[in-house]
Amino acid sequence: MSRPPPPAHAPDAVHALVAGHYERPDLERAILDALASAGKDPDRLTAADLAPVDEFHTGGRPATLEFAQAIGATQDMHLLDVGSGIGGPSRVFASRYGCRVTGIDLTEDYVRTATALAARVGLGDLVAYRHASAVDLPFAPGSFDGAYMMHVGMNIQDKAALCREVRRVLRPAGVFAIYDLMRTGEGDVRFPVPWAATAATSFLADPGEYRRALVQAGFAVVGERNRRDFVLDQFSRIAAREAQDDAHGEVRPLGIHILMKSDAAEKRGNVRHAIEAGVIAPVEMICRRNASSA
Repeated sequence: MSRPPPPAHAPDAVHALVAGHYERPDLERAILDALASAGKDPDRLTAADLAPVDEFHTGGRPATLEFAQAIGATQDMHLLDVGSGIGGPSRVFASRYGCRVTGIDLTEDYVRTATALAARVGLGDLVAYRHASAVDLPFAPGSFDGAYMMHVGMNIQDKAALCREVRRVLRPAGVFAIYDLMRTGEGDVRFPVPWAATAATSFLADPGEYRRALVQAGFAVVGERNRRDFVLDQFSRIAAREAQDDAHGEVRPLGIHILMKSDAAEKRGNVRHAIEAGVIAPVEMICRRNASSA
């Protein structure tokens, strides 16, 4: 597939635009209020209570659990969450598998909210979050047993720099798992979408571009699967549930619409349209750092 590359932007300017797309200073309060409206006690929360708002990617919690199995998460692992958002997947890895997880994110509101929510569900000793860029990781070489990112690469223009930095901070043979929306066909994506209001901060790439960046950085791609059908099935389940809620006059206060803000329905619709049209698809890649790479 041949498409013109996106226009180059100064990294700092892109970072500011990406962070600004997600920022919401009242995010923790909005989530706690929604939890209370859903009948949860904000002072007695579990990681499971946060599930409706925690999975800011296609496929939701089922996709996270299958992703964890593909990674082979175990209790002795220290994982890096690249683009950790409000910390949903990291809390799944910590609560279900006992992993230690360090997350980084460009959006300070997300970092603060992730830290606060982790403390509320009793996982503050296993997870930690830092404000940082995926192409300039603030960690020493060989700091982690594995790394993963879920629907993050669409905001990262320099895939090569991303892969080099992740490889640098992994131990030899460490796993790097990716679950991103990737370009799989011709056609335009309508904006806004959950990761970008305009094309200025949307850097979709096809699987081949990811593979080349990974191999050049010193990874071997050991597994890959297109999750389009799985996600479309999840979309259908969500639509059926929402239709049932509408029929009963119910509105669920807790959900990822809190993260997507007032145009959440339009963003979700545009993503579903692009996936159904075959323009993009969620693709999972499992990679291993070559032990011989410097």
